[in-house]
Amino acid sequence: MLITSEVKLEHLILHKVGNKSREEGIRFSKDELKLDGFVKDLLLKYFLSPFKSDEYFNLHHESDINLNEVFSFVSRIFDNPEDIYEQSVNLARHLYEQSSHPKVKEGEFYITYLKDCVLDGEAMDAIGLFKSESRETYLKVYPNGDTFDIDSEDGVNINKLDKGCLIFNTDRDQGYLVATIDNLNKGNEAQYWKDEFLRVKSRQDNYFHTQHLMSMCKSFVEERLPEEYEMNRMDQVDLLKKSVDFMKEKEVFDLHQFQNEVIAQPELIESFQNYKSHYENENNIEILPEFDIHDSAFKKQSRIMKSIIKLDKNFHIYVHGRSDQIVKGYDEERNLHYYQLFFREEE
Repeated sequence: MLITSEVKLEHLILHKVGNKSREEGIRFSKDELKLDGFVKDLLLKYFLSPFKSDEYFNLHHESDINLNEVFSFVSRIFDNPEDIYEQSVNLARHLYEQSSHPKVKEGEFYITYLKDCVLDGEAMDAIGLFKSESRETYLKVYPNGDTFDIDSEDGVNINKLDKGCLIFNTDRDQGYLVATIDNLNKGNEAQYWKDEFLRVKSRQDNYFHTQHLMSMCKSFVEERLPEEYEMNRMDQVDLLKKSVDFMKEKEVFDLHQFQNEVIAQPELIESFQNYKSHYENENNIEILPEFDIHDSAFKKQSRIMKSIIKLDKNFHIYVHGRSDQIVKGYDEERNLHYYQLFFREEE
């Protein structure tokens, strides 16, 4: 868990970075920003409040981590924080080179040095990289004699950080510990921040393994099993629910126990093992046979593993338990399928 209440903003540089494909260029500031305490507090809220997820990453390069530009520049800052201005210029140039998608907007690029970030009980320094791309219009109301005037001004909403990352000064040999967000875009143009500028890969911790195990179970039940066996939607929903209940009841995931208690049938276990190998090869990962279940990853993935039966575009049946009290049938007269739901009382 990240605690930001004691964080100190030691250095802050701001550059304006445009879109390279439109030749908007970069406008470099001449020096660090000098701010009073009130503005610093506002900026810290703007920079840090969006980081609520426990999902973390590492800076990455296929052949040598030192060839990752962000890794190289932030390492120089960690080694000598007084070099932050020079490295901020390098970071801005690197960001500009990656800002070539037509939908990437010009914006303010902030480079910060933060002290006393508390992560999992340990205080450490961090480098924050943030970019604001969206602008909003604000009304300014001020007195004018016996009446009031209203004017408008464009600005940045401090409650809506567009893009950001925190690079913590730990796990240097693995590419540092990195938290990143991108709230502005969800399409291909958004990937330039995470995949091209930062070049990060998921950190293979308990969050990672919990997330991928549950994602793999969902795709196994909904995609692979219907191809190999005659499994209706009710059976799929039942198996998904058993998977979620198993994870909910355990603190440690044990693959062997999961297969025996949830998958149960030998031919399904074999199919699951084959699909696990396929999933790992396709995603270039390894899901450990035993790991501590991460609570926030479990809660996040549980939302996409809802036990829902969707019937055309008319009805959704949410199954919370007792799947034996649902019966599927077929009405030959109407030429329609139906479900019978049995219950004691209506709430």
